[in-house]
Amino acid sequence: MDIRHDEGFPEAPARTANQAPSQAPRGAWPEDSLARVPYWVYQDEANYEREMRRLFEGATWNFVCLEADIPNRGDYRTNQVGALPVIVVRGPDGQINCFENRCSHRGALIAFDDGGNVQNNFKCVYHAWSYDLSGNLRGIAFERGINGLGGMPRDFCRENFSPRKLRTTTLCGLVFATLSPDTPPIEEYIGSEVVDRLKRVLNRPIRVMGRFVQPLPNDWKLYVENVKDTYHASILHTFLATFRISRLTQGGGVLVSPDGGNHSSYTIAIPEGANAGAYKEQQIRSDNDQFGLADSRVLQSVEEFGDHIQLQILSVFPGFILQQIHNCLAVRHVVPRGLGKMDLVWTYFGFEDDSEEMFARRLRQQNLVGPAGFISMEDGCVGGFVQRGTAAAADHVSVIEMGGAEAESQATRATEASVRGFWKAYRRHMGY
Repeated sequence: MDIRHDEGFPEAPARTANQAPSQAPRGAWPEDSLARVPYWVYQDEANYEREMRRLFEGATWNFVCLEADIPNRGDYRTNQVGALPVIVVRGPDGQINCFENRCSHRGALIAFDDGGNVQNNFKCVYHAWSYDLSGNLRGIAFERGINGLGGMPRDFCRENFSPRKLRTTTLCGLVFATLSPDTPPIEEYIGSEVVDRLKRVLNRPIRVMGRFVQPLPNDWKLYVENVKDTYHASILHTFLATFRISRLTQGGGVLVSPDGGNHSSYTIAIPEGANAGAYKEQQIRSDNDQFGLADSRVLQSVEEFGDHIQLQILSVFPGFILQQIHNCLAVRHVVPRGLGKMDLVWTYFGFEDDSEEMFARRLRQQNLVGPAGFISMEDGCVGGFVQRGTAAAADHVSVIEMGGAEAESQATRATEASVRGFWKAYRRHMGY
C-alpha cells in the first residue's frame, strides 16, 4: 500500500531471522527487527515526503552552520533542513537566529548566496520585501502605493506574515536548529557518551579551512548508513587497509546512544598481533601491498588528543557527521535532494591556535577525504551501486546482522550496531 499522511500501516507476517525475504506490502516493515530493512524506504516518494515532515521538520536537531561561520553581527549562512531552505544569522546582540529562507509575499528565496553579511536586513530580490535579522517582516516596497492609489490594505499586519522561525542551540561551536518545541536539549538529544566524543575533538575555537559540495547518486539514508557502517571501512577502502589507518584487526569499537540515532566509532593505533594476516587470508581486496606513496607526508600525523585514536567518525541523527582521520578534521552535512540523490556538504577545519606546521599538515591530509580523497572516493559511488542494485527489489530486505540484532555499544568494529541504531531512531520518528 502507498504511504499517505501519518495513518497507521498493516503489520507484516512474522518470520524467523534466517527465513528468505518475503514480499512485504509497501508501507509496512517486513518484521519487527532492526536487522532487516525493506528497500522501498529508499525508493518511495510518499515515504520521502514523510521523512521531510517527520524527521527534518520534526523533533530533531539539524546542523545548520558553525559558529565560526558567523562571528559578527549580520554574518549569515544559508543551508537546508531537509527540504526546508533556511538562513542562519548572527543578531545584533550576538544571538544566533534561524528562519525559513522564503519571502512571505510570493515565496521566493530571500538570500541566494551561501553566506555573507547584511547590516540590518535581508531584502527579497523579487519585490524588495525586507526582513530583519530575526526574520521579521519589516518593509514592503510601495506599501502605500503611488499617489494614494494601490498598495497594501490599511489593515494588513506585517507581524502575521513572517517566515517560519526555528529554535537554535550551540554545542562546541556547532549550530543546530529545530522547528519543533518538543526537541529535547542538545546534550540530552545526543547522549552523554557520544557528546563526550564530540567534545574530545571540538575542544577549542576552530578555524574554517575550506568547504565544498559533493552530489551523490543515492538516497540520503544510504550515505548515513555508510557513515555508521564500521564493518565496511577497511573492506571497501583500499587506502585505509593498506596503510593501516583503520582495520578491523586493530583496536577500537563503536558507541551508540540509547535512542540509537547517534554514534561514534573509533580506531586505536595498536599492533594487530596474531590477526595481522587476516585480510590476506580472507583475500580482502582492500589489503594490497602493490600500492605505495610517492610522498609519505600525507600519513605523517601527530598525537593531538592524547588517546591514540587515529580515526573517529561521529554522527548526530538525522544528518550530521564529525570526522577525525589522523589530523584531518571536518564536518559533513547530509542534504536530501529528492529520491535517489543528495548533496554532501564538507567543511574542513583546524583550530585557531594551530601552528603553521599543523596548518600545512591538515591541508595535506585533506587529500584523504572528499570526492577524490584517497580514502573516501569509494563512498561517492557505492551508495549509487546500492540504489541501482535494489531498483527492482523494493519489497525485499537488506540484512544488517553483523554483531547481533540490537543497537548497543560494542568493543569491536566488526558490527553493524550503529546502522541498526539509525533504523531504531528512524522507525521511532517515522512511526513504523
